[in-house]
Amino acid sequence: MGDELLIIEDNPQNFYMMRFLLEKSGYAVIGAETGREGIDEALHHRPRAILLDIQLPEMDGYAVAAELKSLPYVADIPIIAVTSYAMAGDKEKVLAAGADGYIEKPINPDTFVDQIRKYLSDSPFRGDET
Repeated sequence: MGDELLIIEDNPQNFYMMRFLLEKSGYAVIGAETGREGIDEALHHRPRAILLDIQLPEMDGYAVAAELKSLPYVADIPIIAVTSYAMAGDKEKVLAAGADGYIEKPINPDTFVDQIRKYLSDSPFRGDET
């Protein structure tokens, strides 16, 4: 359980690329296509980190981040927004909603896993607490 990462992403190509890169680096990946499903998966698995798209059906990533940070059992899990929202103010808006980090899409396959590891090493949560 210590190296499980949750990807909340509704685009199959984006999900596949992130999963491929992370699994290649030794992480186990859990997937969710909607915000509600992602919240349920986070509560069930308590992953080491959550990679969150902002443009999701039904419930956007801002609402997902805010809800996750309001739930004591998962509030300490780092949330990394992985999004194509790259306009002025978008990064600040997603961080204000509760995300701990921000990675722009399209992701760079050469640096993506290192970017994720940075957030994992900065986090007090290591995934081995019960």
